Amino acid sequence: MQIEFWGVRGSIASPGPETASVGGNTSCVALRCGASHIILDAGTGLRGLGDSRLAELRGAPLEATVLLSHFHWDHIQGLPFFVPAYLPSTRLTVVGATNGVMSLEDTLTHQMQAPVFPVRMDELRAELALREVRAGETFGAGEATVRVAKLNHPGGVHAYRVEHGGRSVVYATDTEHYECIDPALVALAQGADVLIYDSQYTPEEYRGEVGPSKVGWGHSTFAAGAEVARRAGVGELVLFHHDPRRSDAAVAEIEARARALFPRSVAAREGMKMDLASPSPPSPSSSPKPAARHEEAAR
Repeated sequence: MQIEFWGVRGSIASPGPETASVGGNTSCVALRCGASHIILDAGTGLRGLGDSRLAELRGAPLEATVLLSHFHWDHIQGLPFFVPAYLPSTRLTVVGATNGVMSLEDTLTHQMQAPVFPVRMDELRAELALREVRAGETFGAGEATVRVAKLNHPGGVHAYRVEHGGRSVVYATDTEHYECIDPALVALAQGADVLIYDSQYTPEEYRGEVGPSKVGWGHSTFAAGAEVARRAGVGELVLFHHDPRRSDAAVAEIEARARALFPRSVAAREGMKMDLASPSPPSPSSSPKPAARHEEAAR
């Protein structure tokens, strides 16, 4: 099981010299679960992922499952620029939760129509399947198993737990902790190897001690993420959905503060990969989960 980070920013893409090391693309994380490809969110990072997969496959067909946390622009804007979606050899399953406003199909169609985009969704040549899911549901995605939980965000958001080969990754972005740690997320993340968590704000920013209060904006802090990781007993916490104004140096500072609370914390950066080896046989000792092996692309 391998995790690849293609977009780690929140709200809006933020290219520029101050964000170049961490990366400026919005949410997109790829999982390789054996031979299965799973994509977590379709932000602007999806464009680069698509180009990479085409180069890697060299004409072989791509079959992938895209798990959408919700439908705000920074999480779906890459889909019209995902080149494999224009190829008849591609098979895509796009998964999203019901939102009470539009169906999954209507939502994705809405962003690909005149006057805001020149290509309609029904003009995509890939074999496209859409699946709406609900909180508490468990389903298969290729060789992996996926579980869904509802979290806290304006307009709704859902988190996913992906399991394969005895390993597990929880993707929980665009969620707010409010006055207490969300028990639904703690339950979903229980014993996970990796928790990818929305850490857009510092605690000071969230409380309004620096700038306006962010309470009710639908995002969280590295401190809340560390508490979720501790209570759920996860192996590693990945700080994700960085504020678009957050410089590379400021992300590194947040990473250091998170490690003081939960030592096995790391800030997500574009190009970063994490390999989760198959688990060892049970041992009488109660040693902690081994950390994932990290690889960071040179930027």
